[in-house]
Amino acid sequence: MFLTAVLIPAEEGGFVALNPETGTTSQGETIPEAVSNLREATTLYLEEFPMENAGQPFVTTFEVPVNA
Repeated sequence: MFLTAVLIPAEEGGFVALNPETGTTSQGETIPEAVSNLREATTLYLEEFPMENAGQPFVTTFEVPVNA
């Protein structure tokens, strides 16, 4: 099953990782560590709350004015 990982630099260093399909989050000092921790957290979540495969996610970005 392919899921989305959104990584955001943490203020204190490292990265926060979020999976929007399940709402699971984790963190790590490096991107690979954050993704690995997110994979583990999401696997545990899906063991308790299974979901059907909804297909491959599509991710895009958008821009807003700086003073919005």
